[in-house]
Amino acid sequence: MHTNRLIQEKSPYLIQHAHNPVDWYAWGEEAFQKARDESKPIFLSVGYSTCHWCHVMERESFEDEAVADLLNRHFVPVKVDREERPDVDRVYMLFVQATTGSGGWPMSVFLTPELKPFFGGTYFPPEPRYGHPGFREILERVAEAWSSDKEGILRGSGDIVAQLSQHSAMAPAAGQPDTSVFQSGFFAFRRSFDRTHGGFGGAPKFPRPSVLSFLMRYHYRTNEPEALDMVTATLEAMARGGINDHLGGGFHRYSVDERWFVPHFEKMLYDQAQLATAYIETLQVTRNAWYGKVARSIYEYVLRDMTSPEGGFYSAEDADSAPDPAEPDKKAEGAFYIWTRDEIQATLGPEADAFCRHYGVEEIGNVANDPHHEFAGKNILYEAHPDDSVPFAAARRKLMDARAKRPRPHLDDKVLTAWNGLMISAFARGSQALGESRYLEAASRSADFVLDRMYRREDRTLLRRYREGEAAIPAFLDDYAFFVQGLLDLYETGFAVRHLEAAIRLTDRQIELFDDPVNGGFFSTAVGEGDLVLRLKDDYDGAEPSGNSVAILNLLRLSQLTARQDYRDTADRAMRALGSRAATVPEAVPQLLAALEFAAAKPRQIVLAGPRNDARMQALVRTMHARFLPNKIALMVDGADARRVLEQYQPSIGPMADAAGDRPTAHVCEDFTCRLPVTDAEAFASQLVEK
Repeated sequence: MHTNRLIQEKSPYLIQHAHNPVDWYAWGEEAFQKARDESKPIFLSVGYSTCHWCHVMERESFEDEAVADLLNRHFVPVKVDREERPDVDRVYMLFVQATTGSGGWPMSVFLTPELKPFFGGTYFPPEPRYGHPGFREILERVAEAWSSDKEGILRGSGDIVAQLSQHSAMAPAAGQPDTSVFQSGFFAFRRSFDRTHGGFGGAPKFPRPSVLSFLMRYHYRTNEPEALDMVTATLEAMARGGINDHLGGGFHRYSVDERWFVPHFEKMLYDQAQLATAYIETLQVTRNAWYGKVARSIYEYVLRDMTSPEGGFYSAEDADSAPDPAEPDKKAEGAFYIWTRDEIQATLGPEADAFCRHYGVEEIGNVANDPHHEFAGKNILYEAHPDDSVPFAAARRKLMDARAKRPRPHLDDKVLTAWNGLMISAFARGSQALGESRYLEAASRSADFVLDRMYRREDRTLLRRYREGEAAIPAFLDDYAFFVQGLLDLYETGFAVRHLEAAIRLTDRQIELFDDPVNGGFFSTAVGEGDLVLRLKDDYDGAEPSGNSVAILNLLRLSQLTARQDYRDTADRAMRALGSRAATVPEAVPQLLAALEFAAAKPRQIVLAGPRNDARMQALVRTMHARFLPNKIALMVDGADARRVLEQYQPSIGPMADAAGDRPTAHVCEDFTCRLPVTDAEAFASQLVEK
């Protein structure tokens, strides 16, 4: 068996390739120096451990001795885990998208020894098929071109980098985007909304929770019923479709069809976090407990299968697993999740008929009639005949027990700061709306894990990745922004002042490392990082929101929580920098639109003063948390520590606490002008619903 230097890495994705005959290097100076010394191009392969087509390309090409020989003779092969190094992925994905019109993973890019790209694509089969050129042929042609016209390639790659730099530059607008961008965004999403199946656009159909986040805030601002209808229709279609794991909870990555039926079966932590928050917000708006039930299924899945013993949240579960335990190396997509009618009958007995009708299970399978189809004869569970009054909990538990005996998909057990930040927010918001103390505990444990294990106190720097006792890789903008958001949501749930202090400390460090004080906005990578040919500002709110969108909203919230004008000034510069995108392509930046909504509104400050454990205080907190209040910030003064911290930012906190004494009191303020304080939950609710 071959073993290459990736065996020394911590990334599960890199370790998956440690026994390829390819002489892989990790991204770093060792590989770059070899390319310079030997005047060879770099072959860069980027993917992640739960990527189906990455597995395919590995089996077809990287395990092939002839392909490995071509790579090893003519190139310096470099593997990158995009989840560990999103900065590397982002730069070269920009190149691939600009030159081919599309992108995806695995990403395959050829670089000069100076790391400048000159040719690239995504998945390449070993021989020409699927409309793709063959990988062996590509390697031979690139090697020949490098040998015959190296100088031309070097000149061309320099021109490419210059063009990409110009294309990605953000010129600040003269002023803030006006409120017309909200209506433009609403109409853009209304045009792409699928009125039959929910969601936006056609197949393949991806969850994009930042769109739902904006639409909920647009509905709150305007009372536009259609904005809410798009959210509820999408969330209901997803929850009843095959993209939802009806047995174990949690959502798969995307649906290959337009009706959310046949999923790509991997599960990503960032999807669970953002979708849980979307269901919670919809629960708060509609008061329909069904949305809370779906959110609970996500939370329970994450607690059961995606939480480390130390409290950090794991990254992902694979789509592929072994259908036969006796042949663990022969894997197929979805094998862990799909069923034959006979398997369900054997497990459920007399309950099977009702269950199969509800979940669309057919004798011949419900996916494909083609006997050669990979899912032939199998069933994906979906709610074909929804009836929420029929209890199937016991049947689902029996099938869960049966499924647990199957080989599980691969678990990517690295802990990423950014994705943990999203999940902390989700658990905090879930604890607020559902009154579930376990969710607050889960959010707190993850925050403590990151602060204890993934933060270097000596230089006040976050780290991005933790695995097997090692924290590494200086964090990127996304890590700071998403984790700060999590800390703010956690503070406004449990009101532990240490979480607010950590959010302030990390935001100050984020500004030092990533802010562009001249043109505004935040770079994705820290100042001084030397292994990238471009320093980009990301603004696209895709499967994950952009670091800029989240950072702006964090700054706006913190400016209200702390009354620090410098936070507002930094946010204003960033909004001017990104304003043209909001004005011209609002559909690309829905989370930025949500931040702009907060900036345009009159933020409501809620100050709770008095003993935390008093039943009357708990009633006030429950009253606040039951409602969707996107433009509020909340503070609690419940003792000397909280008063000491908060009073340095907002001196009026002290008199509020003195006036409350031992009687829990709520103060509702706008622009730091407060209404009459109230002690009764009903009176407090009346103030909260006023706009």
